Amino acid sequence: MTETDILIIEDNKEICDILTGFLRREGYTVSVANSGEKALALFEKYGAKLLLLDLMLPGMDGFSVCSEIRRIANTPIIFISARSDRESKLNSLVLGADDFIEKPIDIDILLAKINGIFKRRIAGDVIKDGDIEVNRDTLKLTANGKQYDLTVKEMELLFLLMDNKGVTLKKEYLFNTVWGFDSDSELQTLTVHIKWLREKIEPDSKNPIHIKTVWGVGYRYE
Repeated sequence: MTETDILIIEDNKEICDILTGFLRREGYTVSVANSGEKALALFEKYGAKLLLLDLMLPGMDGFSVCSEIRRIANTPIIFISARSDRESKLNSLVLGADDFIEKPIDIDILLAKINGIFKRRIAGDVIKDGDIEVNRDTLKLTANGKQYDLTVKEMELLFLLMDNKGVTLKKEYLFNTVWGFDSDSELQTLTVHIKWLREKIEPDSKNPIHIKTVWGVGYRYE
């Protein structure tokens, strides 16, 4: 079994069947899990390009599933829930979800959101600035006429910095975005990764011209 396009995590079989039918007609490959525990096992073994996640699940709830996924991946997550309260929506976004859709589901809106995420993913696989180019898919960096292999975290960090060129990003924002709110890593991990990236992209890593330190705040890519 190869990586599926969409993993539906929903304990209501009727909703699963409806969503699966619509999505497969759109050309997506679909897998289904009726609990958070099964979903995590499937994801860790086979992966998925996008998750449709019900909030109210037997056993492990959707928030817990989202939190666990964010510990290991930045896979897009869309919450689907009968709950429409502000707290649930905010909590889902804080945990790293990409969107929140209320039940009953408007299938046209859901499909538009899913198609939009996949289009952005395809368009955003490569980011380039001058002679610096990062390929999100292959984890390759080209800089100063050389090619380097990046770790996933190095790639995510550099992509985030380059995608916000000229903007000072706070250390806490960078750390939480790349490593996640629930990460066991320390903030010092960010400093170490910045050092590694400078050694690859800077002509002189001791005097960086691309990844600038903004003392007391964070970093800025120029």
